Amino acid sequence: MNDFLLNGERYHLHHSDDLTKPPLLLLHGFTGSSANWDHLLPLFGARYSVIGVDILGHGRSASPPDPNRYTMAQVAADLIALLDAWQIKQTALLGYSMGGRLALYLACHFPARFSQLILESSSPGLATAAERAARRQSDEALVAWIEAHGIEAFVDRWEKLPLWASQQQLPEEVRHRLRQQRRQNSPLGLANSLRGMGTGAQPSLWEKLPELALPTLLIAGELDSKFVAINEQMVALLPNGRLHLIPQAGHTTHLERPSAFAMAVTNFLA
Repeated sequence: MNDFLLNGERYHLHHSDDLTKPPLLLLHGFTGSSANWDHLLPLFGARYSVIGVDILGHGRSASPPDPNRYTMAQVAADLIALLDAWQIKQTALLGYSMGGRLALYLACHFPARFSQLILESSSPGLATAAERAARRQSDEALVAWIEAHGIEAFVDRWEKLPLWASQQQLPEEVRHRLRQQRRQNSPLGLANSLRGMGTGAQPSLWEKLPELALPTLLIAGELDSKFVAINEQMVALLPNGRLHLIPQAGHTTHLERPSAFAMAVTNFLA
């Protein structure tokens, strides 16, 4: 584990001890951290040099006060600076949910830096300006709630969202560990991440999908009907994409069905 300055901001990384294997960059979702991938490291680490990043405003990375520092363009530039600093010319890239939206932005804007792309429970953002404006309004309301009530109350509210209903099948110790990880986030960091890189704030990437020639694997849980539909639309536009649905899983397939998720990822990368 290490901290690095990337374009002036501190980022926390969790990486393999052996960095001689082909690299695999992992990007977590909103409220997450690089620790969310820990249970998969034994499966990925046998073949790949794994680099997990705490995205700005999350985990042990910095939470700067300026929301403009959290835009997708700024955070993507930070990750390209990381690859440059480590002299990684090209890496496989895996992103979950918010991290998947960031991964897709990276792949669309810096395609030569990535060999393969895996997007779990993700999207290209919202297609219309009206949709984005409505989402920004709801995100701002959530930001105000986080700032007024603090991290513990926010996590309690967040975990009651219907999106996470399928996580009730997880053992209590797993859900407790996830809850504790979420509570370690900074309320300022989460609020500014929503302002700078929320679904309403990010530019739509729908029109870029037909131009993305990168081999791309889309993963969604069969119980997550909203993202199954989004991913079916996405795969129809990708020239080199495929869709893998994981049975008996919702939004967090890597947590709910880790073996099936890891098998899908490793088979695709191989």
